[in-house]
Amino acid sequence: MVLNHDPSLQPMNGNGGNKVPGDSGFDQRILTAPIKSAVDKFQLLPEFLKVRGLVKQHLDSFNYFVKTEIKKIVRANNLIRASRHPHIYLRFLNVKIRKPSIVDESVTDEVTPQTCRLSDQTYAAPICVDVEYTHGSRDDPRLHKRLNVEIGRMPIMLRSCCCVLYGRDEAELAKLGECPLDPGGYFVIKGTEKVILIQEQLSKNRIIIDTDKKGNIAASVTSSTEKIKTKTVIVMENEKLWLHLNQFPKKVPLMVVIKAMGMESDQEVTQMLGRDPRYSYLLLASFEECRKCNVYTQEQALEYLDKMVKRSMYSNNSAEKEGRAFSVLRDVFLANVPVDGDNFRPKCIYVAVMMRRIMDAILNKDAMDDKDYVGNKRLELSGQLVSLLFEDLFKSMTTEVKNLTDKMLDKPDKAKNFDISTLLNRTQNIITLGLERTLSTGNFEIKRFRMERKGMTQVLQRLSFIGAMGHMTRVSPQFEKSRKVSGPRALQPSQWGMLCPCDTPEGEACGLVKNLALMTHVTTDEEEAPLISMCYSLGVEDLELLSAEELHTPDSFLVILNGLILGKHRKPLRFANAIRKLRRVGKIGEFVSVFVHNKQHCVYLASDGGRVCRPLVIADKGVSRIKEHHMKELMDGVRTFDDFLRDGLLEYLDVNEENNTLIALYEGDATPETTHIEIEPFTILGVIAGLIPYPHHNQSPRNTYQCAMGKQAMGNIAFNQLRRMDSLLYLLVYPQRPLLTTKTIELVGYDKLGAGQNATVAVMSYSGYDIEDAIVMNKASLDRGFGRCIVMKKYSAVIQKHSNDTSDRILRPNRAADTTGRMRILDDDGIAAPGEILKPFDIYINKQSPIDTRTPKTGSAANLPDSAYRSNAQSFKGHGGEVVDRVVLCSDKDKNMCIKFLIRHTRRPELGDKFSSRHGQKGVCGTIVPQEDFPFSEKGICPDLIMNPHGFPSRMTVGKMIELLGGKAGVSCGRFHYGSAFGERSGHADKVEAISETLVSKGFSYSGKDFIYSGITGCPLQAYIFMGPIYYQKLKHMVLDKMHARGSGPRVMLTRQPTEGRARNGGLRVGEMERDCLIAYGASMLIYERLMLSSDPFEVQVCTKCGLLGYYNHKLKTGICSYCKNGDKISTMKLPYACKLMIQELQSMNIVPRLKLADA
Repeated sequence: MVLNHDPSLQPMNGNGGNKVPGDSGFDQRILTAPIKSAVDKFQLLPEFLKVRGLVKQHLDSFNYFVKTEIKKIVRANNLIRASRHPHIYLRFLNVKIRKPSIVDESVTDEVTPQTCRLSDQTYAAPICVDVEYTHGSRDDPRLHKRLNVEIGRMPIMLRSCCCVLYGRDEAELAKLGECPLDPGGYFVIKGTEKVILIQEQLSKNRIIIDTDKKGNIAASVTSSTEKIKTKTVIVMENEKLWLHLNQFPKKVPLMVVIKAMGMESDQEVTQMLGRDPRYSYLLLASFEECRKCNVYTQEQALEYLDKMVKRSMYSNNSAEKEGRAFSVLRDVFLANVPVDGDNFRPKCIYVAVMMRRIMDAILNKDAMDDKDYVGNKRLELSGQLVSLLFEDLFKSMTTEVKNLTDKMLDKPDKAKNFDISTLLNRTQNIITLGLERTLSTGNFEIKRFRMERKGMTQVLQRLSFIGAMGHMTRVSPQFEKSRKVSGPRALQPSQWGMLCPCDTPEGEACGLVKNLALMTHVTTDEEEAPLISMCYSLGVEDLELLSAEELHTPDSFLVILNGLILGKHRKPLRFANAIRKLRRVGKIGEFVSVFVHNKQHCVYLASDGGRVCRPLVIADKGVSRIKEHHMKELMDGVRTFDDFLRDGLLEYLDVNEENNTLIALYEGDATPETTHIEIEPFTILGVIAGLIPYPHHNQSPRNTYQCAMGKQAMGNIAFNQLRRMDSLLYLLVYPQRPLLTTKTIELVGYDKLGAGQNATVAVMSYSGYDIEDAIVMNKASLDRGFGRCIVMKKYSAVIQKHSNDTSDRILRPNRAADTTGRMRILDDDGIAAPGEILKPFDIYINKQSPIDTRTPKTGSAANLPDSAYRSNAQSFKGHGGEVVDRVVLCSDKDKNMCIKFLIRHTRRPELGDKFSSRHGQKGVCGTIVPQEDFPFSEKGICPDLIMNPHGFPSRMTVGKMIELLGGKAGVSCGRFHYGSAFGERSGHADKVEAISETLVSKGFSYSGKDFIYSGITGCPLQAYIFMGPIYYQKLKHMVLDKMHARGSGPRVMLTRQPTEGRARNGGLRVGEMERDCLIAYGASMLIYERLMLSSDPFEVQVCTKCGLLGYYNHKLKTGICSYCKNGDKISTMKLPYACKLMIQELQSMNIVPRLKLADA
C-alpha cells in the first residue's frame, strides 16, 4: 500500500520533530489519519470474500443445519413409544453426521466428490444416532443403549464442514482431484452436480398492509412456527373489519374474535388503537356488526365461532372438550404470537396494531406496504430447505417405526424377544431415498405444511467458470413468471447494493429471477431469548404491565422483535443507538438489525434468517473510523475482516436499517450527518456484471445482455476440467486474460479461468458481409488458433445384470467378419481405444445382451451359448472427425459396470459461429478473408476482426470504445489497465485522458485511430480507422450444432406429418406467416408442394352427392359412401391427412363439413 506523505508532515532531522522512537520512519499522524480514497479500502473485499458472500451463504446455511438444526429436530421428536404397550419405547439421545462414505459389500470406504461424479453415485454421509431402548418381551423389557446407529444418508454440500474438502489447501485439493477455485455450495446426486436455488418469498410473522382482489385494504400475517404455518388476514370491507382464516369457511366479524379472546369492553379496544378520534369513528360499524350477532360476552363469542369452524378441523376429543373455536384461536390464529394458558392479551394487542395499521392506510395511502420492497422479503437458503425436508422425512420414519412396533407386538411369537432398535435398519431408506429424490428432481413436497414447490434444484451450469459462480448466486422467485405485471419486475431502490441491477434474464423471467450483489450476505437464524432479556434491561416496558391506554402514548414507540411485540420504549432513538453500540462491540450478533420507523411509531429488531445485508464503513460525524494504520495491519496479515467488525470499524446493515442511515459513496462526499461510507461503489453489481469494463458508460440493456451471454461464453471451467466426465463440455483452446480488466475479475478468479481472447478489432466497413453486426474474420488469425474450441461429449454404456442372473457381455471384435469396417476402432477387449478417430456409425462398444432376461436359468448363467445373445452394439451417430479422448470404467450403485467414453472434437470458427464482446454486442462470423486482403496499419498491425461502425450509434456502448483505447494503451506500455464500474474517481478505472496520453507517448494517435492501407489495392484508406484490442468471447452457439436439413424421415403417427425438431430429424416448418408470404407472391404451386406433397398427402373418397367422406372397398374395387349407401357418385381426390383428420373430428362433434366438388 502506498502511504500519501505530506511534505509538511515529514519528520525533521536531529532530535526535534514528530518522529516516534523506534518507528521505521512513518509519521504517527499519517498512520492515524483517515483513509483518503477507496484505493486503500479495496483490500477489504478479498478479506470479506474469504469469510462471507457469494457461495459462502450456502455453506453457512448448510453448516448451521448440520451443527444446530438437525439436533433440534431430533430432540423435538426423540421418543417413539408403542401405543398399547407404553413401556416399550425408543429414545434418540444424540445425532451426528459422519464423513462421506460408500458401502460396498458391507465394507465402508471414504469417498471424494470426484469419485462420485465419475461413478454416478451420490456424495452422501451416514446420519448416526445414539439410542436408548427397551429390549426383551413386551411384559418384561430391559433397558439398553446402542451407539452410532445409522438411520439414513444425508447428501453433503461440497466444501461444507462435513465434506472431505473442508479446510484443505490447494495441494491437498489437487490430490483429491478438485479445483482450488471451485467454490463448492452444491451437491453431487447420482453423479450430477445439483444446486438448490435461493428462494425469494415474503417475510414470515410480519404485518403486511396491502389491498385484496376487491380493492379493500387488508392486513395479512403469514405465521410460521415449528408446528404450523397459517395465514391470518384482517380486511376492512364495507367499513367493517372482518377476519379471514382457513379454519373459518366464511368471513368472521373481527370484534367477535376480540371478545372471544376475553376483551369484552369496547372502550378498551378503542383505547388500544390510540387517542385519534378518527379511529373510534372507523370502528363504529364493526361494533354495530358485533351487536347484530348478539355477542356481548366471551362465552357468547366462543359459542358463535364454534358454529363457524369447519367440522373436519379439530374433530379430536381434546379440541371437543375445550371448544373448537378456542383451539383455533390459540393454535392457528396468529400462531406466531404465543398464548400462556388462557391469556390472550398479547394476541389482542397484536390485532389492535393490525387494526391501527389498516386505519392509518385508509386515512393516508402512503402507509401501505410495498410487497416488492426488499426489506419485506426473505431469502430461503439450501440449509433451511434441507432442514424442512429432513424434519418431514424424520417424522415419517418415526411414524413408520411406531406402526411396525405396534404390528410386531400384536403377534405373540415375534413379541417374545422384541428389539425395537432393529426396525431402524428397515426404515433407513425413508430418509435416504427421500432426500436423494427431492434433490434430484427439485420437487419439494412437505405434506404437513401442504407445501409443493417445483424446480427448486437445477443442474449446475458448467458452461464456463463464471456461469457456475453466477448460478450459485441466483435468486428464484415464488411468483408466477407467466403473469404480466410490472411491479415485481421493476428495479427497486431498496435493491441497491443487495441485488445486481444488471443480471436478470430476458423474456418472461425478466426482473423476477435476480442475482445477489458482490458483497451481499444472507443471514441465518439467531437465538431470540438473549435479545429479549437485553431489550427489557435497556428499558423496554413489558406489555403485561401496560394498560390499553398506555400502549400508544405520543412519545413512546412499540418495540417489535421478529414480528413479536415485546413492549414499548419512551426513548426510541436512545434505545436503537444502545443496540447498535452493543452490536459494534460484539455483545450481540453482528447481523442483528434495529430500525426506528417514525410513521408507525415502532422500533423493529430483527435476528431472523434470510435477510439480505451488506457491510459498510462506520463514520463518526462524516469521518471514517478506518485509519491508514488499520489498512497497513490488514495488508501485513495482522488484522482480518472479522477484526474490523469486532473493533466497530465496519458493520452489517440490512435494507430496513439503511433507512435510518446516510451513506456516502466516497470519503470526499461525506458531510457531518453521514453515518456510513460505502466500501466500494462497484460492489452494487453482481459477479457477472462485474466482468464488464466501464459498464457505467454503456446503455443499461447492453449490460443485461452481456450478463446472459457471459454465461454462454466458452473458456476454462476448472483446473480439473480434463479429469471430469461431463455430458457436454465446451473448452477454448487458447483462453486469455482480458487486457482491460476489473477488480471483480481479480476477486472471483476469472483472470485464472478466462473465457475469451484479446482480438485486434478494426471498426470499419469491409465488403457487404459485415451488415447486421456480422464480423469479418482474418483467416490467418483462425489458423493461429483464434476462436478455436474443443467440444467434449460423453457417451456411456451399462453392462446390465438381469433378474434371472444373466448379464450383458462385451465381445472382442471379429475383424474377419467385419466387412464394413465399423469395428476398426475397437481394441481387443471390445471397447474403443483412446485416440481413435470416429466416423459415422462406427461401433465404439461391442456389447451383447441375453435374449431371455426373465426365465430363471439353471446352472451358471455365464455358460450360455452364443445363440442366447443378441447384438446390442452401440454406434457413433455424430458428424465424424471426433476423437475418443478417454475411456473410464466404473461401477454404479447397483454394482453394474459402467463404461464412459469422452469424445473430443476440435473446431475452428466457421461462417455463422457466434461471437460477442463484453458489452452485449453479439454477432456471427459473416465471412473469412485471407490476411493478404485484410487492411493493415503503417506499423504493420493487421486486425483479427473487422466490425461495422453502425454497431455503435444505436447501441451507445461507449464502454467498448474505451476498452479498445485501454487495451491498446495496455499493450503499448506493458501493463493491465482497469475499467471497474464507477472506478475513475477511486482509482479503480483508468481515465480516458490518461489512456490517451499513454497512447501519444507510445507513438499512437490520441483518439486511437490509425493510418490504414487497403490489403487489396495497397493504397491508403481515405479515413483514419479506429483500431485496437477488444476482449471477445466465443459463444456456445455454433453452426455445426444447428445445421439441419431433411429430405424424408420419420412422421408423427396421429397426423402423418413430419416430426418436429433437429434431434428427431424433423421437417422445416412452413408456418402461417410463411404461408401468407407465399400467397402474397401468388406462388400457388409452391404452396401446394410445401403444404401437401412434401408433408402429408392422402387420397380420400368423396361423395359428390352429399359431400361427405367415403371409403374404398378393396374387394369391390370401388369407393362407397357410408351415408348414401352406394358408390355411384364417388370421386377420388388428394387432401392433407391432417385436413381429413380434422373433418372426421368435427363430424364426431355433430359438425358436418361437406366438400363441394366441381368438374375438373
